[in-house]
Amino acid sequence: MNYLYNISGGNPRSLLPSIIAAILDGIAKIVPAALLVDIFNTIYKSFAEPDRGLDIQRMWIVCCILFAWLLVEYAAYSSLYDKTYRAAYSLAATGRLKLAEHIRHLSLGFFGKRDPGDLTNLILSDYGQVEHTISHNLSQLISAIVLPVLAFVGLLFVDWRMAVAMFVAVPLGVALLWLTDSIQARLSENHVRAKNEAASRLQEYLTGIREIKAHNMGGERFERLRRAFDELKSASIRLEGIMGPMIMGAMLLARSGMTWMILAGSYLLAGGDLTLPIFLLFLLVGTKVFEPLTVVLMSYGEMRYSAYSARRIMEVQQEVPMTGTGNVQPNQAISFDRVTFGYDDEQPVLKDLSFTIPPHTITALVSPSGSGKSTVTRLIARFWDVQAGSITIGGQPINRMDPEKLLEDISVVFQDVYLFQDTIGNNIRVGKKEATQAEIEEAARRACCHDFISSLPQGYDTLVGEGGSTLSGGEKQRISIARALLKNASIVLLDEATASLDPENEAAVQQAINELVANKTVILIAHRLKTIQNADQILVLDQGRLVEQGTHEQLLLGSGIYSRLWQLQYDAEGWQVKV
Repeated sequence: MNYLYNISGGNPRSLLPSIIAAILDGIAKIVPAALLVDIFNTIYKSFAEPDRGLDIQRMWIVCCILFAWLLVEYAAYSSLYDKTYRAAYSLAATGRLKLAEHIRHLSLGFFGKRDPGDLTNLILSDYGQVEHTISHNLSQLISAIVLPVLAFVGLLFVDWRMAVAMFVAVPLGVALLWLTDSIQARLSENHVRAKNEAASRLQEYLTGIREIKAHNMGGERFERLRRAFDELKSASIRLEGIMGPMIMGAMLLARSGMTWMILAGSYLLAGGDLTLPIFLLFLLVGTKVFEPLTVVLMSYGEMRYSAYSARRIMEVQQEVPMTGTGNVQPNQAISFDRVTFGYDDEQPVLKDLSFTIPPHTITALVSPSGSGKSTVTRLIARFWDVQAGSITIGGQPINRMDPEKLLEDISVVFQDVYLFQDTIGNNIRVGKKEATQAEIEEAARRACCHDFISSLPQGYDTLVGEGGSTLSGGEKQRISIARALLKNASIVLLDEATASLDPENEAAVQQAINELVANKTVILIAHRLKTIQNADQILVLDQGRLVEQGTHEQLLLGSGIYSRLWQLQYDAEGWQVKV
């Protein structure tokens, strides 16, 4: 039952129509065997009792029933085909979307624990494995379970000795598979792990191809990719090489029932304890019963493998999403109250952190690298929940807010901008799905990117490469700001938005940012302290703690971290390469 629960994505009732259709299809295939036995029995009686002659009328009736039954078999198989494939493809399609939506509601901590290649394989490959099992193996599995049981019970009333002989070896084959189940599970797990590692290393290879070329790491020198594919090859060979003989052994044991039945039937026929028509009945029914059983045993490794894939899917579906029902009140103060937070239960990044950000103000976060600046902005957006303390907006804890509603009131401009493989217009429209073309162009003008977009061959309909690879860093950054302008949220988070830009692009992006932050509550991170001189307050962090707070002028009067960083940047401006 767990198997059906897992491969159906927790909805085994959706498989019920295809299971019923499989049972009916199996039963429909047995009936012709009984009719053929009746024909043989009629012919046999005509030779055994010559005076009676051949019952032509009965022969015609049975033949007509056989022809009519072909339509029944066709209808049963058509129903099975339709319901099985419909169930398989529907479950896979809705399951993938459901899983993707579920993943979207998980905290970013989940993604820190999972390799992107693993998640890609989970949604594509694992669901593909489950889809194939439902569409190709499920009906065979049901037939292989139900038909032997029905046939055994029915044949017991015909001749219990022949029935026992026919099925005596089936439990032995099942026992062999049961005894090797743990081996199969371990081999499947190792193979999936190797497949995920290979997918991750391939994704790493393609994503990092620029660095690989620059450092001459291509071909055989990229050892990580070679090792991953070698391990996948070894895991595949182990899976097939170890399980193949075991599955073949179980299949031969199960099918040996036909041999035992023929031996028993021959002995009983010779002793006059069995009639030829009954013997023929067992032969015909046996071929119909053992056919799906053999197919299932041949596919057992694949089904066992899909069971592991289904379990992996269910494990992700059972991850607890971020919850909350409260709405966000715009233009309210943001407060950290004794917040402590660490990634994956490691050493806390933030320790007992408390501060307040008034509405409609600009707050800058400054610290040495690794002291928690980016973590603060991510916690405000509730990408993670804190381990201790609380974060509130307008006095309401954000961990009680609906994450979707919270993010509707927050715009984020990251340092590393990601653009989707779509048109520039649609990439800006991410900020507001229902935006008109006029609204998109207005946002682009305010973000200082309308001119360069208009100069492109297709303008706003120009396709950008994966991640925005066809655009420069400054262009991507301004498009990201146009998104945020279009969204028009009351809280703006800027994570070093100008850190890696050249002076010309930085000036354009800075102008766009000035448009974005007007009349907003702004929290920004900037390494270049000159860009935050006019902030309403500057928070200085050190090793996750708030050590200084004030305006630029106030902090320069002290002798703390901020004044030291300011002096270091001032001195660095005169640095030049010595020849």
